[in-house]
Amino acid sequence: MISFDSPNAFYVLALLIIVYFVTGIVKNYENYFSSQMLEKIIVGKNSSKIKLWLLIFSFIFLIIALARPIIIGKPIKIAQSNLSVVVAFDISRSMSCEDVYPNRLQFSQNKFNLFLENIKDTKVGVIGFSSRSFLVAPITNDYSTLKYLVQNLNQQTISVNGSSVYEALETTNNLLQSSKQKALIVFTDGTDDTDFSKSIEFAKDNNIKVFVYAVATKKGGVIPLGNDEVQKDSNGNIVITNLNENIKELAFQSGGAYLEFSSSKIDIKEFINTIKKSSKKKEEKDVTITDNEELFYYPLLIALILFLVSISGFRKTKR
Repeated sequence: MISFDSPNAFYVLALLIIVYFVTGIVKNYENYFSSQMLEKIIVGKNSSKIKLWLLIFSFIFLIIALARPIIIGKPIKIAQSNLSVVVAFDISRSMSCEDVYPNRLQFSQNKFNLFLENIKDTKVGVIGFSSRSFLVAPITNDYSTLKYLVQNLNQQTISVNGSSVYEALETTNNLLQSSKQKALIVFTDGTDDTDFSKSIEFAKDNNIKVFVYAVATKKGGVIPLGNDEVQKDSNGNIVITNLNENIKELAFQSGGAYLEFSSSKIDIKEFINTIKKSSKKKEEKDVTITDNEELFYYPLLIALILFLVSISGFRKTKR
């Protein structure tokens, strides 16, 4: 069965018919050409009418092509996941520490690329947070754009001290407010918080499962500032930043998971499997699609041929 995917295009064709009957465009087409154009038109009423009709039919077939004729195929049911997740990057100054090569933030960015390569049928949003949070990318399945935006979270972005995962939780709740189940993946060194009770309460109240990917060593390291300088406290002592393991309580009590960094590619796959298992099966649904066959290129080809034939005869033959 043949149908049209964009039938509104025929309104333009209806407009052409109205113009034809109201103005008598075939009989009076000379009124619509400049004198310079008329010099190039073939002299002879029959020839000019044929060429003009070819041009009109070319336009008609072009409209048919724009209406996108299709052969309707059989409906196909496919399983599609409703799972949406927000990925939060800790962008506080401590994430520039090089105890994880090349540094904590760049390591997290590389793991995020692996995450996108291994996850399917999932919409992802990205935020950055320190003492406050900001949106990097809204919920989308455009993974190429997500990779580009995350890779451009560079060292210049890290301009503040301190970080709080509570800020990331609030932004996640706003992004996923229409979702019954909310998943937040956090790439962080553990933040500066020592008490996560407020964040745990917020996550539970808003049904947010937190999955923490810890990117820092227990030994820690210094925070480079550039020009061979490192971060110092108010007393002039060098600041050593290390992994804050207390954040695992937020992951466990919210129903999520906690994982410490690894150079292996397998860990991120296991992390994804854990996230998917934590989502309820009812979050998956069957989506019906129709396997239609496109036919627009046939009328488009006819329109092109008619147009070329029509303009080929619009020139005088010189003797």
